[in-house]
Amino acid sequence: MLFKKIYGFGDKLEDVVRGKLSHYPLVYAFVGGIGIIVFWRGVWHTTDYLMGRLLAIGGGDSTTDLVSAAWWDGPLSVLIGMVLLLAVGLFVSSFIGNEIIISGLKREKKMIEKTEDEVGAELDEDKAIKREIHEMGSRLKRIEEVLKNRPNA
Repeated sequence: MLFKKIYGFGDKLEDVVRGKLSHYPLVYAFVGGIGIIVFWRGVWHTTDYLMGRLLAIGGGDSTTDLVSAAWWDGPLSVLIGMVLLLAVGLFVSSFIGNEIIISGLKREKKMIEKTEDEVGAELDEDKAIKREIHEMGSRLKRIEEVLKNRPNA
């Protein structure tokens, strides 16, 4: 029940934030970029901390100063980056991509798993769709010409 309420709040918040930011694409891109960088900074620092402190690997060659860095620095950055990306609706799409999500929903095979015949059939289908759209455009132009040349009744 609590999870459902939190999920519902997050979903509504994302809709509001995305709606406002979509009017300002440069700001949207900037906020999304910051979210991605903060998230990956957290992943990087957490990995450095784990390798340096817990596994004693690296001999002190790390990109962070492990002596002065708190253990929670990396995980906190991951959390902040994740919340920021979730709030602006970019968390899933920035890491997975829309094409993969859509192909998964359609239950399509990955391009690597498709045979040459299957790829060829898809290309033929795409060409047929393009031809149909072109024909529809030609018909629409003819209809517009007929209507334009028709005397007012």
